[in-house]
Amino acid sequence: MTQSALTPADLRLLAAAGGAAPSLHNSQPWRFRPTPDGGGVEVLADPARSVPLADANGAALHIAAGAALFNLRVAAARLGRSGPVRLLPDPAEPRLLAVLDLSAPAGTPGREGAGTGAAPAAGPFGRDLYPAIAERHSSRRPFTNRDVPEAVVAELIAAAQDEGVVLAVLEEAGVRRVLEVTAEAEDRIAHDPERQAETRTWLRPDAGGAAASDGLPYAVLGPQDHDARVPMREFAGRPPHHEGPVQPSERFEALPQLCTLSTAGDGPADWLRTGQALERIWLLLTVHGLRLTVWHQAVEWPDLRWRLRDPAEGPGHVQLVLRVGYGPPGAATPRRPLEDVLDLPTA
Repeated sequence: MTQSALTPADLRLLAAAGGAAPSLHNSQPWRFRPTPDGGGVEVLADPARSVPLADANGAALHIAAGAALFNLRVAAARLGRSGPVRLLPDPAEPRLLAVLDLSAPAGTPGREGAGTGAAPAAGPFGRDLYPAIAERHSSRRPFTNRDVPEAVVAELIAAAQDEGVVLAVLEEAGVRRVLEVTAEAEDRIAHDPERQAETRTWLRPDAGGAAASDGLPYAVLGPQDHDARVPMREFAGRPPHHEGPVQPSERFEALPQLCTLSTAGDGPADWLRTGQALERIWLLLTVHGLRLTVWHQAVEWPDLRWRLRDPAEGPGHVQLVLRVGYGPPGAATPRRPLEDVLDLPTA
């Protein structure tokens, strides 16, 4: 027995959730379309929205698509549907990154390689994550020194593992190592005119002109650390080449709580799994009233990315650094209209 085909209203709800996912510089490099049988959704890459200098190997594009895919899975549960995911299903169509099959009866597992059995009463992810999709934002402001509770940490680790990704919560030595490497990466970016120019193409003034549908308004950029201990990304550049209004610096947490997301492999499927893990973690953090900042600077440089890993942990590939904590919510970023990201069949 199969479920009925997704309606246009279903597809719009799914695409709206997918389009709310995070992406590098809020580039939103995805498209969605129904499967040929109408019972699922395909996630496609939009290479025209890539960030080629900061994302030379395309990992960030795939991670963004993976995050969008996870939101599709959450929204499908809201529709009473679930189903298996196929990553990179057609080598002949490299832009097709994933297929979410929602044609099976409700209760079918909703991730690649999942076992059988009905979803728990709280939903396929243990909690109702759907409301958090709209509430999830990057927070680039100072966090408090309050520790993340151990029970929440355990839930995050288990969630990442369920998506095939390792979440490592760093101890002090690891935090200091990652701070040093990230600061070096940020300094390289600040002295690279081509990368600075690429970043500026994604900045959106807060006033004047047509309303933005992508990129980063100045309001979401956040301040720099007054004590220069926490290397927040300087999207608008450093003086005297700073673009836009200058925010006064603020004092950040003395020692930020940092995590890494790592995978055993380092190919497109691993990046898609990382994106699903990232968004699952982020939505869980949002449910718990916690905030998150993604630090992407060091993974943009192969030599620095290698130094992010803990040698004691053995081989592995760090995909992202996450800064987690309690603090003010981030501001919302603009989103592309549904007609720009959803391909509906014509009558």
